[in-house]
Amino acid sequence: MNGKLLEVKNLQVSFFTSVGEVKAVNGIDYSLGYNEVMGIVGESGSGKSVEAYAIMGLLQSPGRVVGGNVLFQGEDILNYDAKQMTDLRGNKISMIFQNPMTCLNPVYTIGNQLSEALTCHNKDISKADAKARAIEMLEFVGINNADKRFAQYPHEFSGGMRQRAMIAMALICDPKLLIADEPTTALDVTIQAQIIELMKDIQKKTDMSIVFITHNLGVVAEICDKVTVMYAGHVMEQGAVNDIFYNPQHPYTRGLLRSMPRLDSESHARMIPIEGTPVDLLDPPKGCSFGPRCEHCMKICLRNDPPLVQIGENGHLSACWLHVRHGAESKEAK
Repeated sequence: MNGKLLEVKNLQVSFFTSVGEVKAVNGIDYSLGYNEVMGIVGESGSGKSVEAYAIMGLLQSPGRVVGGNVLFQGEDILNYDAKQMTDLRGNKISMIFQNPMTCLNPVYTIGNQLSEALTCHNKDISKADAKARAIEMLEFVGINNADKRFAQYPHEFSGGMRQRAMIAMALICDPKLLIADEPTTALDVTIQAQIIELMKDIQKKTDMSIVFITHNLGVVAEICDKVTVMYAGHVMEQGAVNDIFYNPQHPYTRGLLRSMPRLDSESHARMIPIEGTPVDLLDPPKGCSFGPRCEHCMKICLRNDPPLVQIGENGHLSACWLHVRHGAESKEAK
């Protein structure tokens, strides 16, 4: 299918605290097509989860969307009222949260919670049909003895099984878009790999679009078609997954990749961290937010925020004055 399923345009989210305004998301743009998987990566505090909560209409006070648009199938869902958002969430757009233990209600059975997610959007479905659909979804996400598991409580599930139950709940109404907010963070490495394989398999079977939020670049390489790299509420770089991994252009993206352990590195090789400390969003630096930590920092970086410019084909974009300068030089040469 042609066109864009989701378009985020100049989204701005702030938290108005007693000590000042925290600009958690500061004018980000990206789009997601049908049957496409996009990874959003960056350090903790870069605004990845906040923008997802803004899309879902789940921001808690003192957080507020202060600007921008979020178009889902051409409609700006930021203008939806409470009823419209309730109809949208879980039905057309679903979300998987970071910690499945805190997201599942401990006093209700897994089956009860799955059935409720379905009946909220389909008032006419019978109790028996809702149960059958819930068991079907548990089987779909790889939970054995689903009819028995239907009657069990969250504490009777392992961490990986709880995450599978959360995925089943998110998919039970056949949404067109799934937002996965670090769904493997609380799991051990073996279970992480199983969950990633499950999500890849689900995406192929359902043709669903996914926004995959993570700080794990290895996961991004495994599942995503394209990547948005965020830092301090800004988009630093965007592009196809191969461009980001094999031809990274922004100094921050390169820093993230250098700080990853590699299987092909020498045994004595050390990882290279990104120097400096993350931005204080209550008192952000003037100019490029990454400037104070950047090894290529120039005077203009400390004065002006760089634009997001195209630096290659296939929508490869970077917000760095190095590319603006090089682009200007190449135009002059022509």
